[in-house]
Amino acid sequence: MIEINNLTKKFDQFVAVDNLSFTVKEGEVLGFLGPNGAGKSTTMKVITGFLSPTSGSVTIDGNDISQQSLKAKSLIGYLPEGAPSYGDMTTIEFLRFIAQVRGFRGEEIDKRVKHVITEVALEAVREQSIETLSKGFKRRVGLAQAIMHDPKVLILDEPTDGLDPNQKHHVRELIKNLAKDKIVIISTHILEEVTAVCTRAIIIAKGCIVADGTPAELESRSRYHQAIKVTLTDEHDLSADLNGLANVETVEASEDERLSYTIVAKDGHSIFSQVSEIAQDKQWPVSEFHVERGQLEDVFRNVTQQAEGAH
Repeated sequence: MIEINNLTKKFDQFVAVDNLSFTVKEGEVLGFLGPNGAGKSTTMKVITGFLSPTSGSVTIDGNDISQQSLKAKSLIGYLPEGAPSYGDMTTIEFLRFIAQVRGFRGEEIDKRVKHVITEVALEAVREQSIETLSKGFKRRVGLAQAIMHDPKVLILDEPTDGLDPNQKHHVRELIKNLAKDKIVIISTHILEEVTAVCTRAIIIAKGCIVADGTPAELESRSRYHQAIKVTLTDEHDLSADLNGLANVETVEASEDERLSYTIVAKDGHSIFSQVSEIAQDKQWPVSEFHVERGQLEDVFRNVTQQAEGAH
């Protein structure tokens, strides 16, 4: 378990992390979200021991990162933003070097390197120099070095930033597989990452926690929770048909898609059966009709803007 208690990090008079407290249990994949400058990367660096806290504590499996630094760090695998490595080394050379740094010797080096190459699917580029690899493969090499010692905790800073959709999918599948017996913390500003791989999300702004819950719990806080997305094949006045329906707040036309509308529910009430009945009764020319879970982007914007306004 990771326990973070009253964690504060100041740079001169600037407070980057402001009295953070939370715990993460084994098997959880925690998405750590926030706008640029919210304190995400600083928190990651304090958790991993790269920076010392101004006050407060971080314990990894009972080991304080400041007091029992080596023991705590030995339990952590870390993929920093940008996945730094030695570009002139081949993939296999770099991973063998990491294995040696991690204290493996002899046959154990071969065994660990072979295992991570298989785990992260690097066979095709094992003899290729890292500087010639695609961004997706560089990210995989970064993941491979982070799991070399089979750590209990995996901390990933922006793991899919700058990757194309196929590369993102591959890296996310790898993270899901790795998460089965580890604690995984993913620092990201990509909201789709949270719904794709995370079991829980914390949103921070101005160094403070402003939301904490499962993706579904956070989505339920959106004004679009229980809204109905409708796409038509022809023009039709939905607002006129829904006028006076108690639990319908408004009908919003999509800015991106023609003949696509969102029927927003009041206070998250379920309006599916009522709207469905009216749609059949009034013979709406429907091509798509489904209930929205809520939009994480909407919640993210609300809680971070409120925090900005409060400071």
